[in-house]
Amino acid sequence: MNKYLLNLVFVFLIIAVISFKYKDVETNFNLEKKEKEITVKVLVNNEVKTLNLEDYIIGVVAGEMPASFEMEALKAQSVASRTFALFKKNNSNGNYDLTDDTSSQVYLTKEEMKEKWNNDYNKYYEKIKKAVMSTKNEVMTKDNEIIKAYYFAMSNGNTQDASYVFKEEDYLKKVDSIYDNESINNYKVVTKYTKEDFKSKLNIECEQIIIKDIIKNESNYINSINICNKVFSGIEVRKLLNLRSASFDINVNNDIEITTYGYGHGVGMSQYGANGYAKNGYDYKQILKHYYTNIEITSIN
Repeated sequence: MNKYLLNLVFVFLIIAVISFKYKDVETNFNLEKKEKEITVKVLVNNEVKTLNLEDYIIGVVAGEMPASFEMEALKAQSVASRTFALFKKNNSNGNYDLTDDTSSQVYLTKEEMKEKWNNDYNKYYEKIKKAVMSTKNEVMTKDNEIIKAYYFAMSNGNTQDASYVFKEEDYLKKVDSIYDNESINNYKVVTKYTKEDFKSKLNIECEQIIIKDIIKNESNYINSINICNKVFSGIEVRKLLNLRSASFDINVNNDIEITTYGYGHGVGMSQYGANGYAKNGYDYKQILKHYYTNIEITSIN
């Protein structure tokens, strides 16, 4: 009888061990499934590379925002860049999702970061990595769809509706950006052109340069301008003259003098503005919800 009981106990022990091991395997499997790596295909130095999403975002934040900026601004940039990357991935139909330059987002390899930061590499790399990993998997959505999270360097004090630039996106509306002002280096920049150079760049011919009918939108960016009886959009003038912004004043004297305000297209999040809000106590979610209208911040996992 005792021998029978011992055998029975032995059988139960074997079943328990097998069951425990199976559960452990099942748990590990579920964890692996849950933590499945998210990747993006990026054209890096003319070679398509498959990169881990968060590693890619570290490289983008390093390329797109000064590492000296406030931590909450770097976090906001991390979420904006991740959102933009996944929007592009979800709408990709080519061999790659993104490029490593301004046609998508600037991405730096570790070697390029070392070249950029020199002796500060370890400090800045760890700072940016912390910003990225503390927001891991977070993106902005509207109506459960990942948004096209445009951003730019510096506004003229206001962002502008996307409809003036990209003809889309109702969550990219005009908002104030009060920390974009003359306290920032190169907020206001004066550029001079000879009259001949000015006419050549704009491909216009006239004896006397006459500028009229300047129409600005509510954000004070040029919507349209008549130069020598040819109508241009502010975006066209910015591109043809290589201006920092489509928010500008123009004066005709012996030379053509153009004063620009801010830097970039003016749609979405201002990076310098975000840093100003961070310095004044805003956290990254507050910053993002200020610049992107009626969005949610959610996790993709």
